[in-house]
Amino acid sequence: ICLDPWHLRHVEKDVLIPKIMREKARERCSEQVQDFTKCCKNSGVLMVVKCRKENSALKECLTAYYNDPAFYEECKMEYLKEREEFRKTGIPTKKRLQKLPTSM
Repeated sequence: ICLDPWHLRHVEKDVLIPKIMREKARERCSEQVQDFTKCCKNSGVLMVVKCRKENSALKECLTAYYNDPAFYEECKMEYLKEREEFRKTGIPTKKRLQKLPTSM
């Protein structure tokens, strides 16, 4: 196992970092996500036809982030920080962020 802090395995480059990118891009495109969601809820089965404008705006926003090298680097650094913390503690980020019970 390579423990070089900058080395990325295939799964990290192609799966884990893109997952962070999708989550962060959806947060940053929240207005477009809300508009598209609202349109879909109001359009029922006609959403494919009625929500083209909202869908295009959402895709455009997300794609701009997915194609931004600086955004990729930001997400990669976030991933590397989480991975380093996991290697130190053995506790995944998700579990570290959960609140501990106040009384036992």
